[in-house]
Amino acid sequence: MIDAYRKAAPEVTGMHAVIPAAGRGSRLEGLTGSQPKGLVSIADRPLLAWVFERAVEAGADALVVMIGYKGAQIVKRFGDSFRDIPITYVHQREQCGLGHAVLQAEIHVDGTFLMLNGDNVFVESLTPVVEVADREDVDAVLAVEDVSPDEATTTGVLQFEDDDVTGIVEKPTDPPSTLVTTGCYVLPEAVFEACKLLRPSAEGEYQLSEAVGLLARAGYNIATVRLGERVNVNRPADIERAGDLVRPESE
Repeated sequence: MIDAYRKAAPEVTGMHAVIPAAGRGSRLEGLTGSQPKGLVSIADRPLLAWVFERAVEAGADALVVMIGYKGAQIVKRFGDSFRDIPITYVHQREQCGLGHAVLQAEIHVDGTFLMLNGDNVFVESLTPVVEVADREDVDAVLAVEDVSPDEATTTGVLQFEDDDVTGIVEKPTDPPSTLVTTGCYVLPEAVFEACKLLRPSAEGEYQLSEAVGLLARAGYNIATVRLGERVNVNRPADIERAGDLVRPESE
């Protein structure tokens, strides 16, 4: 039972960060033929360096990185630490959705943890997300953004009842809201039990959004934090856009 894992909300300062980075990134055309997506250059730094940077700034004291496609290159590039923060690499043999990726990290994670998608460039600090997670009345936090109704049909959309998050719907034809997930979460350990209850989608993927919905239905209080600009790096045009946003920081 998921509810058996409920406990007083712990302080999350000094937490693990789980970073799924096993995919190839086939929509990046020729850029990932000889290297993993996480090493594609954004403003003269690997994409994953920007993700690691935000995790460390937010208080992560250990990075758990899921690798797959040409993952040895990621290990070679970053080694066993980033800014003196240790990195543990977990080889994800199959990429079967974010729920599957998160579950691979279970034995390496202790307590509430930060999860960041390995292909997101966040312009602003993620510290506000962690600060909300520190509240005693909060069990999990979703970083969200407001999008157009059309865009909401292409991603994970939050469901609400009386202002409480009750679930996330993936790519709905009739979005219940225009608040969508951004690939940044603070999650309790109970999410691992929720992931074990998942069934694969028609595409064979285990959706983290469904696991979050299970937590909500089990009574976990899920808060939201609106973040500033970010870029989900999926296509060549996203590389230039992300670079333009972060370049002042890299200079």
